[in-house]
Amino acid sequence: QVQLVESGGGLVQAGGSLRLSCAASGRFFSIKGMGWYRQAPAKQRELVATSGSGGMSNYADSVKGRFTISRDNAKNTVYLEMNSLKPEATAVYYCYALVTIPRGNDNLYWGQGTQVTVSS
Repeated sequence: QVQLVESGGGLVQAGGSLRLSCAASGRFFSIKGMGWYRQAPAKQRELVATSGSGGMSNYADSVKGRFTISRDNAKNTVYLEMNSLKPEATAVYYCYALVTIPRGNDNLYWGQGTQVTVSS
C-alpha cells in the first residue's frame, strides 16, 4: 500500500505564492516519478508539472516561469512552489507518484487533493 498526503493549499490573493507538499509512504522499491495535476470547476484535469527520477522537470505552458517542482528523495516528497499566482490557477491540486512495488510492477498513486483558491 502506498499513501500520498498533500498539504499546503489555501486561499491567496492574485500575485501571491503557495508551496504545496506531497509525501509518499508505504512499501515500494522506488519512486520513478512524481508530479502534480489540477482540476478546476467545469474543466478537465490537466497536468501541471512532472519530475522524473533523473531530475528532469516539465511544466504546462500556463505555469512556466512561475511554478517550480522539486523533490526531496530522502523524504519521498515532491513540492510545487507557485509564485505570481493568477485567479485561473484556482483548482484542486492532486499529486501523483509512479512507484515500483515489491513484485516489480509500476503503479500510479494519487494524493487526496488540496484546494488552491486565488482571489482577484
